[in-house]
This record gives sequence, C-alpha cells and structure tokens, in this order.
Amino acid sequence: MAKQDGLDKHTLVLVRLAAAIAQGYEPEVRGRIEEARQAMVPIPWVEELLLQSVLMAGYPRTLIAFSLWRKLSRVPAPVIDPDAEYDNVANWARRGEETCQLVYGDNYRRLRENVRDLHPALDLWMITEGYGRTLARPGLDLLRREFCTVAQTAVLEAPRQLHSHLRGALNAGATFKQVDAVLSVVNPLLSFEQWKAVKELWRGVRENWIPSRAEAEF
Repeated sequence: MAKQDGLDKHTLVLVRLAAAIAQGYEPEVRGRIEEARQAMVPIPWVEELLLQSVLMAGYPRTLIAFSLWRKLSRVPAPVIDPDAEYDNVANWARRGEETCQLVYGDNYRRLRENVRDLHPALDLWMITEGYGRTLARPGLDLLRREFCTVAQTAVLEAPRQLHSHLRGALNAGATFKQVDAVLSVVNPLLSFEQWKAVKELWRGVRENWIPSRAEAEF
C-alpha cells in the first residue's frame, strides 16, 4: 500500500479524524481533534466532517466528537445555519440528485431503483437528507467528503458502501494514489482479516475501473 503522501497534510489529518469518529474510541477522537487543531485544518472542513458523520457513524458518535471538538478547539457553534432551513427542501432534492449522480456515475439509476425497492422513504431520505441536505453542503468539497466516507465505511466494515464510495471517490476526481493514502490511514485500526478484505475490495475496484461516460466526455 502506498504511503500517505498522496494527500495534502490538511486532508490527511481530516481523514484520520473521520476514521477515529467511526471507530468510536474517545481518546483517539480526542487525539485526532488535537492534531487537526494544531495542523490548522480549516474549521469549516472539520465542522462539515462532523456533520456528515451522522450518515455513517450515527448520532451517538457524532455527538461525542462534536462535544470534544467544541471543548478542545473552543470554536463556538454558529448561531444559525442558513443551509438548514426547511424551506430549502426543494433545493436539497435538486442538489442531492446532482451529487448522488456524480458519486455513482453510470450506476445512479440502478441505485435509485434498488433503494426504492427497499422502501420509497429510504430513496427520498437518501437523496434529500443524505446527499442534498448533508453531502452537498458548502464548506467542504465532494472529493474530501468521499475520502472521509471511504475511511469511515472501511472502519465500520460496510463492504457494499465501501465499494460504492471507493468508486465515488474516483468519480469525484481521486487518483489511485490518493485512495491508497486514505486506506493506509485505516490500516492500523483494522484486524489482519479486515484489512485483507479491504485490500481485496480496492484491488477489484482498481482492476475494473472505467470512468463513467459523463466523466469521460470532459
């Protein structure tokens, strides 16, 4: 596996924090927050990572991470969040469709059909709440969001989601070297068998990778 020099310092530290949040070990989260603070990772990046962690790590781990962030960084919470107003629902749906299509490329329509077959509410929530309200927020670009999601799904042993977001990172413009660097971050957090499974999954994605038609046209 490649060294972690495929990522700039701020992105690398952000991905380390993402993995720690998914792991849920409070001292590790504390240490990674301190690292982010000392490295002067942009505050909006950290706040957006924490917000999007609800989607993968859930509210309990996200709330703990946010509490530690507020305490250690001494960055106050914003008084309001203009992007969270519920009269933005139509906008969330529009940008959710756009973002989800960027991540899934040619598999977008099949994804929508598969999720809708599980329950139409899941499809609506995925697009409006997940991709629109959360992952398409300003403050952190899609590529770094995908790096963080790759790290979290690897730690959480969610192979189907990891497979999708490995491809999603590539669709968002990542290089193989950058994804190697993201995965090297989670290596120490996994058992030998877990790490072996992640490596095999990534190998399969790399070997079968064909850029989506939409990307290939640029």
